[in-house]
Amino acid sequence: MRNVQVPLGDRSYTIKVGGGLLPRLGVECAQLQLGRRCAVITDSNVGKKFAKAALKSLSTSGFEPVLITVPAGEKSKRIAVVEQCYDQLAAQRLERKSFIVALGGGVVGDLAGFVAATYLRGIPFVQMPTTLLAQVDSSVGGKTGVNLRAGKNLVGAFYQPQMVLCDLDTLKTLPKREFISGLAEVIKYGVIYDAILFAQLERQLPKLLQRDAATLATVIARCCEIKADVVGQDETESGLRAILNFGHTIGHAIENSSGYGKFLHGEAISIGQVAAAQLSHKLLGLPSGETERIEKLFLQAGLPVKIKLNSARRKKLFAAMRLDKKVSGGEVKFVLAERLGKVVWGQPVPTTLIDGILDGLQ
Repeated sequence: MRNVQVPLGDRSYTIKVGGGLLPRLGVECAQLQLGRRCAVITDSNVGKKFAKAALKSLSTSGFEPVLITVPAGEKSKRIAVVEQCYDQLAAQRLERKSFIVALGGGVVGDLAGFVAATYLRGIPFVQMPTTLLAQVDSSVGGKTGVNLRAGKNLVGAFYQPQMVLCDLDTLKTLPKREFISGLAEVIKYGVIYDAILFAQLERQLPKLLQRDAATLATVIARCCEIKADVVGQDETESGLRAILNFGHTIGHAIENSSGYGKFLHGEAISIGQVAAAQLSHKLLGLPSGETERIEKLFLQAGLPVKIKLNSARRKKLFAAMRLDKKVSGGEVKFVLAERLGKVVWGQPVPTTLIDGILDGLQ
């Protein structure tokens, strides 16, 4: 098992990466000295596979768990579902010393984390991510939230978990499309922070696609190390943490404007990262060879790099971009790459240039 520390003073916590962690959930939670009552929030897909084991592990360690199941998919990340969770927590008499376990992918983690951050003005929670994307990205760093019709993650809070348990065994049952979607965030870390990791991914992509346990453990732990380093320096995204949004300005707009669910998050930000790489080439001089390497790696992973947009969809996409959290003074700001492993944030990009890049992605 590999341990990664997220350094946040008295709110520091450990990310544990390895096999067999779900059966140890109760033991690990017991070491945190949390209250006996707890709720496991999961979705209808993950719950069928892992809820029984999670509840058994918690009960065996002396906890009194209840199960809250929400519909699978991005559409559960909304205020109405948050309210339903509150009602169930209240009905089960959860208290301030009680805690929540987020068992699932990014949607469940974001939703359950936001519920934990706001119920009784904040109760502890533990992340038990079961998708590759959640293990390397959304479960780490304390970003929680839900969507509005106007845009993705527009309501939320920075609220750190007590612990993150990344059980590699849960990835064995992950549908192929979901697994590949997670690779988009893995590749992102190489682009924004670690050119050596990017080269490693180029060499080891076949092993990753085969879900080789040793390769997965090494890569997931490295991604967590990078995110922990960034979050430790800038928890609330006042500066450096913005680099984690590489490809997300266009990616989130694709998710929103196409209707949540048509594109998985990783698929949308794959297209967004290719677009951001091309913008980087034009504005910051990212070498054309590196732009090509970025696009090639996404293609080899089986991720989309093109999108068809008629005039109506393009208009909706630009409207969604203008509502993005990273807009400042009405101006859309981008994270752009100077070279592999080195990016800058807060870069204004002319609308005409974005238009031209989107033309090339048709």
